[in-house]
Amino acid sequence: MKASTFRHGLNLWPPFLAAGIHVTHLAEDWRHARVELRMRPWNRNAVGTHFGGSLFAMTDPFWMLLVMRSIGRDYFVWDRAGAIDFLRPGRGVVHADFRLDDATLEDIRAQTADGAKHLRWFETPVIDANGETVAKVRKQLYVKRKPGR
Repeated sequence: MKASTFRHGLNLWPPFLAAGIHVTHLAEDWRHARVELRMRPWNRNAVGTHFGGSLFAMTDPFWMLLVMRSIGRDYFVWDRAGAIDFLRPGRGVVHADFRLDDATLEDIRAQTADGAKHLRWFETPVIDANGETVAKVRKQLYVKRKPGR
């Protein structure tokens, strides 16, 4: 499936649509994604800021998707763990950028060449319209070469 088609599907996916999460860019080579969380009356908390769960949800699938699509079908790729640090209240439109480089993919391939599992942490800042970091999200991926590949 083309990345642009997948991006449109994500934007119509009920959990993202209802939460105000919008994928603004998904590169055709699956190496970059940009996601926004837009403030809506139904997705703000009691003090008028973004729900923490929405900040986490906007980042949730992207490292797994980028690595899975970029590394190829010879690998299992799963989310294993996640954590979020809230640094300041998130208001208005916030965004997160995900960039996957060749060096990271080559390192993952090298770490899994003998069939061993590899656990890799990725960190993504969530940024507001003023360029301030409102949260840092960490995701850990499990990657393993499929047997016989």
